[in-house]
Amino acid sequence: MSSLLEIEDLRAYYGQVQALHGLQFSLEDGSVTTLLGANGAGKTTTLRAICNMIRSTGNIRFDGKPLAGRSTEDIVKLGIAHVPQGRGTFTRMTVEENLQLGAMTRRDSRGIADDVERMYDHFPKLRERSDQQAGTLSGGEQQMLAVARALMLRPRLMLLDEPSFGLAPLVVRDLFAILARINRDDKVTILVVEQNAQLALAIAGQAYVIETGRIVMAGEASAVADNEDIRKSYLGY
Repeated sequence: MSSLLEIEDLRAYYGQVQALHGLQFSLEDGSVTTLLGANGAGKTTTLRAICNMIRSTGNIRFDGKPLAGRSTEDIVKLGIAHVPQGRGTFTRMTVEENLQLGAMTRRDSRGIADDVERMYDHFPKLRERSDQQAGTLSGGEQQMLAVARALMLRPRLMLLDEPSFGLAPLVVRDLFAILARINRDDKVTILVVEQNAQLALAIAGQAYVIETGRIVMAGEASAVADNEDIRKSYLGY
C-alpha cells in the first residue's frame, strides 16, 4: 500500500507554548491507525495540525500534496473529514438536514441522495430519527450522526477524536464495529484518537503512542497491545 498521509517534523504551538515536538509518521491508504496516550499528550493537537486549525511547522502531505498554507476548508475539499471530540452536531437541525450539510461541498444531487440512504444503512437508528432534531438524540446517536455527516463528504481520510467519549460500552462497541466496516467496505482511511486503547487497538493495524508531544512507540497495533510496559505506562490497562 502507498502512503496517503505523510507527516515529517511536525511541531505545533498554542501561543508561545510548544505542544508537538517533531512528530513523524505516515498512514497507509486504506488503513486504520490509532494515536494513543494520556490526556494532554498532544493527540487532539495532532489532528488539529493536520487540518491547519493551529499554528504548526513541518511537512504534511496528503496524497502527495503539501497541506501547508491551505485553509481548513480547502483541506476538507481534498477529502479529509474531521470528527472533533464533543460530536459537534447542529442541534436545531434534523438528522437528515445534518447529513445534507455534510455534503455541502458536493454538487451530485443523485449521489448525495444515495449516500444519505447508505448512511441510514450504516446507522439504522438515524433512519428512525431522520426528522428529529439532532439536539434531542442520545449521546450515542449524536456521535453516529457526526460520523455519518463526515462520511457524506465521501472522504478518503477520516480523523476521529475520542469517538467513545461519554458513551455506554455497548454503544461504543457498536460504533467501532461500524467504523471497521466503513474502512473495509468504503475504503476510508481512518486515524482515530481514543482513550479506550483496547478497543482502538482491536480495529487498528498500526498504532502510535504519544507522550508530551513526542511519539514514544510505533508499530503494529497487535505488538503495542502485547507490550506490557507500554500498556501499564501509557495505556492504563
